[in-house]
Amino acid sequence: MHAIRIEEHGGPEVMRWTELPDPVPGPGEALVRLGAAGVNYLDVGARAQGTGGWAAPAVLGAEGMGHVTALGPGVHGLAVGDRVAWFYHPGSYAELLAVPADSLVKVPDGVPDELAGGVLMQGLTANHLGTETYPVGPGDTAVVHAAAGGVGLLLTQLVKARGGNVIGLVSRPEKTDAARAAGADHVLVHSGAGFEEAVRELTGGRGADVVYDGGGADTFTSSQLALRPHGVHAYYGPFMGVPTLRPTDLPNSILLTYPVVHHHVATREALVRRSGEVFDLLLDGRLTLRVTGRYRLAEAARAHADLESRRTTGKLMLLP
Repeated sequence: MHAIRIEEHGGPEVMRWTELPDPVPGPGEALVRLGAAGVNYLDVGARAQGTGGWAAPAVLGAEGMGHVTALGPGVHGLAVGDRVAWFYHPGSYAELLAVPADSLVKVPDGVPDELAGGVLMQGLTANHLGTETYPVGPGDTAVVHAAAGGVGLLLTQLVKARGGNVIGLVSRPEKTDAARAAGADHVLVHSGAGFEEAVRELTGGRGADVVYDGGGADTFTSSQLALRPHGVHAYYGPFMGVPTLRPTDLPNSILLTYPVVHHHVATREALVRRSGEVFDLLLDGRLTLRVTGRYRLAEAARAHADLESRRTTGKLMLLP
């Protein structure tokens, strides 16, 4: 089988289409033939500098779906031929993978392969942000950074499904249509700091209830200044830079949190339940995954270059 492997960290040019031995499923594992793999900023950080503990050499990729072709000893609840998806398994840019069965969820009928392979990483992140991190309720106002990006588009839809209002931030004017199509009530074009006054104007001077901030260090302070007293700053942008902070710098008694999606699905039961919520939203039309780039698995380096250009919107997918 072939996979996208790096021998050292660096730019997209370090990614190599490499022939490797076919994996053999061990105890508690399923052998899966890849159907589709999602491209995420997590993958870029892993490739560029080993962020998240990705030491080179390594096969890149974390998210995808496929078809079970064999089962290792002790696997129950799965069968050869099942369509399965996972939100995190290191080494997902590969034609064949041996995946722990507990990391796999069955894909419901009616969810196409491409959507199943690209929705869980960002869909579970959006689910975490909009339910446990700050449970959006009717009338709440949320500021969503990168509202035309993968997480931003799904999070905007989820906030709207829960009765909230969305002020979307996008980096370029050409991205406003995508954010509005996802349901954003207002869209501001800002590539860095300085948007807090516009947010306060749109909220009648009160400030937002929550800011979902994946924008990185440059937007950190403005996100906090855009909040109402006791509002929530959900910072999930470590791959874009990590700011320094003293607790006394926090304005308006705001609450600062660093949500990690693994804590949202820390058990098998939580993974199945939360994935089911994401799939249900897809099936009933309240959630749409906007796939804007499709690449052959062997062309993963081009997908990374396009993602890093900041000119893409929606989800990029790799197909074998």
